[in-house]
Amino acid sequence: MIGAARRPLKTRERRSIRSFARWLAARGVRPNGVSAASVVFAALAGLLLALSLQRNGHTCGLLLVAAAVCVQLRLLCNLVDGLIAVEGGLASPAGEIWNDLPDRVADPLILIGAGLAVRAIPWGLTLGWLAALLSLLTSYVRVLGGSVGLAQSFAGPMAKQHRMFVITVGCLAAAVESALGRPPRTLYAALAVVVAGATVTVVLRTRRIVRELGSK
Repeated sequence: MIGAARRPLKTRERRSIRSFARWLAARGVRPNGVSAASVVFAALAGLLLALSLQRNGHTCGLLLVAAAVCVQLRLLCNLVDGLIAVEGGLASPAGEIWNDLPDRVADPLILIGAGLAVRAIPWGLTLGWLAALLSLLTSYVRVLGGSVGLAQSFAGPMAKQHRMFVITVGCLAAAVESALGRPPRTLYAALAVVVAGATVTVVLRTRRIVRELGSK
């Protein structure tokens, strides 16, 4: 579960995270299994989001908080799977597949779930689908750069960790709105931010590829 292209994250260097990865590796946890678990947590987050909408157009705050927790657990899996491979010497030939493919499933599950949570608001579900599509497009452009011999760019402003941060904040803020008897407009706004930011990310990454190819 380790390849040439890894997302640069400062949190990977934290002693507590590395110790946790070693602890998991010592207990037989395999990095590919952790990668698969990230999809399970993403599916749970999407399901909780979809179920959070009430008949009155408001959302259930507890389900939104639980969804936010699942989003963060998904990110934790993404953080430690590669570390388990390194710390435990458990890298596999198929590790690069497990490193990337689960993310391509997990992002849409969460973002479409968020769209379903705000589907009572006009264009809410459309925003969810757009966010999911653009999340895949940002990743495609990153891999496209690698396919033409360039270093893969994980730059934002709306890379994976940024998308998940925005959605987590949106879920927690919408839970507060739910307690106040209001519709989940902050989650709706979070999806709009993801759509706008991902669009900019696609453009910037594409421009970088064209610029670097032109300078060769």
